[in-house]
Amino acid sequence: QVQLVESGGGLVQAGGSLRLSCAASGRTLSGYSMAWFRQAPGKEREFVGRVARSTGNTFYSDSLKGRFTISRDNAKNTLYLQMNSLKPEDTAVYYCAASNSLYPSQPRQFDYWGQGTQVTVSS
Repeated sequence: QVQLVESGGGLVQAGGSLRLSCAASGRTLSGYSMAWFRQAPGKEREFVGRVARSTGNTFYSDSLKGRFTISRDNAKNTLYLQMNSLKPEDTAVYYCAASNSLYPSQPRQFDYWGQGTQVTVSS
């Protein structure tokens, strides 16, 4: 199985950028479809985007497309989430997750989760 550890969260002003990292150990990331989710207080876990395990194709939530970019560095066994033009409503705990499915987007389709990293965007 794979272990996932997120990092890179913090406090940023609206309009700023952050890059989150998700370091994997135990297995190589390229063997999984990887995704980012986020969860704000009192809300359900929300799909941000994913990168498919075999094709490397990326897919994003419509509401975040254009501001967020997912990438994967196979040599470092690390997944990234570049977030630009951040808004206060982007404030949430961000999680990376790994799935054995090809094109997953629902939390129940993911087999492994990191512990999350807090992102807070001030207005």
